[in-house]
Amino acid sequence: MSSFRPAIFSGRCVALSMALASCLGTTSIKAQEYLNGIEWKEPAIVTPGVTNDAPPSDAVVLFDGKDLSRWKNGDKWSVVDGAMVSGKGMVTSLDTFGDCQVHLEWSAPTVVKGDGQGRGNSGVFLMGMYELQVLDSYQNKTYFDGQAGAIYKQTPPMANVMRKPGEWNTYDIFWTAPRFNEDGTLKSPAYITAVHNGVLILNHFELKGDTPFNRPPQYKKHSEKGPISLQDHGNPVRFKNIWVREWQPVVGTQVRKPFLRKGNEEIPLDK
Repeated sequence: MSSFRPAIFSGRCVALSMALASCLGTTSIKAQEYLNGIEWKEPAIVTPGVTNDAPPSDAVVLFDGKDLSRWKNGDKWSVVDGAMVSGKGMVTSLDTFGDCQVHLEWSAPTVVKGDGQGRGNSGVFLMGMYELQVLDSYQNKTYFDGQAGAIYKQTPPMANVMRKPGEWNTYDIFWTAPRFNEDGTLKSPAYITAVHNGVLILNHFELKGDTPFNRPPQYKKHSEKGPISLQDHGNPVRFKNIWVREWQPVVGTQVRKPFLRKGNEEIPLDK
């Protein structure tokens, strides 16, 4: 008798498994599902770079280590060992951008000279007028809203993530451009999120306007797109691997009101 028990037990297991599967199938069919009634546009397909710091397929490469042909005043700066080195005057990209993601790498001079704002000073200007500070802030105190990663004269970064002079720093910037009404008044301000060497330093910060040294910030109507500019402050700051990609918001159309679906039954939510 004992030799037949495994077969009987096995048969019962199979029957139980089939019953369970049938039960789960029935439950799945009758499960309640929320549907928001929005018809979404398919997201764009973007091929990422080989590494996370490499430009993706939809990026505009402003500097790839070869030449400065995509920059106004580029002939006043130099390219040394694959890096662009600050020269005389600001350089400004020929390309212009609105809402965008910016990647760049920069290095303060290996030979340390000066202190405070006089040490490894430059800046990244979004739309040519909103400055994210570049400064050698490694063991170099200055006013906090003027150190590396600050929106100049508006906010310090949330952390000082500087590497030693001569080592490469990375900025990943996520920029929302300001909008203006037809009469020139501000419709919506600029916002910035920034990551310095992998650490979040600005989180959707709302800019108060432009970033001058000698007056309060203000908004003044300008084009929907603007260039990327890099500042000359008399220090041989180096830059490399600069690329920008414009981004577009997700698009969806509300084709019907949200509802619940349970099997073939549709249950409206606005009863």
